[in-house]
Amino acid sequence: MSNPQQLRYSKEHEWLTAADADGVSTVGITAHAADALGDVVFVQLPEVGDTVTAGDACGELESTKSVSDLYAPVSGEVTAVNQDVVDDPALVNSAPFEGGWLFKVRVSDEPADLLSADEYTAFIGS
Repeated sequence: MSNPQQLRYSKEHEWLTAADADGVSTVGITAHAADALGDVVFVQLPEVGDTVTAGDACGELESTKSVSDLYAPVSGEVTAVNQDVVDDPALVNSAPFEGGWLFKVRVSDEPADLLSADEYTAFIGS
């Protein structure tokens, strides 16, 4: 699965959409991360209203193989969580860039080290 060109990526394997008119971006994990995790069976997401900080853990993804931290790619306030993923964690594996998104955040600060799709593809070596 290729990495969508319109997204930006963190080195912790999260993706981020460009902010909408209200300054809100959508966050998920990449197909590479979903494949590495294996079958995701549980997700713990930040709560609406929580403040997340770029680079800090803000949730967890549990798979049949391991438990991994979810890192915030930007700083800001969580405005929505994907209840569909909470109810059906397998969406993270089957549709990481579509229905498997994790949360939305009103961005207050964005780190300078987010990667383009091409840079992320080179980073993961595929």
